[in-house]
Amino acid sequence: MKYLARIKILSAMVLLLALQGCISTIVGTVVDTAIEVVKVPFKVGGAIIDAASSKEEDKKTKPEKE
Repeated sequence: MKYLARIKILSAMVLLLALQGCISTIVGTVVDTAIEVVKVPFKVGGAIIDAASSKEEDKKTKPEKE
């Protein structure tokens, strides 16, 4: 009976070690996705600010018609 328990524990440990690489890949992907989701609003806000500032610069550089 103790022999079967040892085999089960050993096999569970081997499986956990084998899955370690898969789990780290999944966690890395989730973290990368979360970082990109956080970056998106800042990128959109930056694009809006750039567009608004370029319009102001265009107004300043265009000669006024008399």
